[in-house]
Amino acid sequence: MIEHPGTIDEFLARHAADVEEAVRKAAATEIMPRFRQLAADEVDQKSGPHDLVTDADRKAELYLTEALTALLPGSAVVGEEAVHADPASYGAIRGEAPVWIVDPVDGTRQFVHGDTGFCTLVALVRHGVVQASWTYAPVLDQLAVAVRGRGAVLDGEPLRAGSPEPGSELRVATSHPDYTTEEQKRALLGLRTEGVAPRPCGSAGLEYLAVARGALDATVFDWEAAWDHAAGLLLVEEAGGAHLTLAGEPFRVAGGNTLPFSAARDTATARRVVDLLSTGV
Repeated sequence: MIEHPGTIDEFLARHAADVEEAVRKAAATEIMPRFRQLAADEVDQKSGPHDLVTDADRKAELYLTEALTALLPGSAVVGEEAVHADPASYGAIRGEAPVWIVDPVDGTRQFVHGDTGFCTLVALVRHGVVQASWTYAPVLDQLAVAVRGRGAVLDGEPLRAGSPEPGSELRVATSHPDYTTEEQKRALLGLRTEGVAPRPCGSAGLEYLAVARGALDATVFDWEAAWDHAAGLLLVEEAGGAHLTLAGEPFRVAGGNTLPFSAARDTATARRVVDLLSTGV
């Protein structure tokens, strides 16, 4: 373990494999034993019927909180379930200490329904900038890792987002229209145009991974929760992609973004998507 929280590069050089092990163990001990085995009393609603939490979410987040802060003394954790219990804890992202941003089960709805489209997301952030991220799909045992300035890999193989094939239909995963405001619905209408094929998104983390792999051209999201976006945005960046908000600026995990925003395989595609969203506003 390092003693000084400022040496993030040193930490990653020494302990990146330990973080990977913690992510895998959290999934193996707290998530996968409950997959398709959840009892009724292990599933709760938070803000509504589409905002679910399970014992797997809670216990995996606790596991990761203990493991990650032990690896990096002085660090804080911003986890989806902890922030639900104490919204003020979200402010740690803007603090001086390094922060772990954790989504223990990204795609809880899919997890509850027995679908395989969920993952565990961990990002390490300092001064509001994502330094490294881990995206783990436990059913497939696939792990994507990104380190700022050092690229992105999937199971050890480099990720390259590339660019959409000229003249091809643009594949875009979007926020589900049932969960958006009227203004956001109008923005999404801008994607209903020739040459664009929008569809509702699944797990945000897996959609970002699809962009980083070149299997999806772009995403469009209209919420800021850092646990959904931090890991995937760095993954897309380090695979050669880009992200832009409706204001034409990169997305900031600390908040204050003009929404919706897009992450895409390249800058030109991100700009094209944001321009289309602007026509609907």
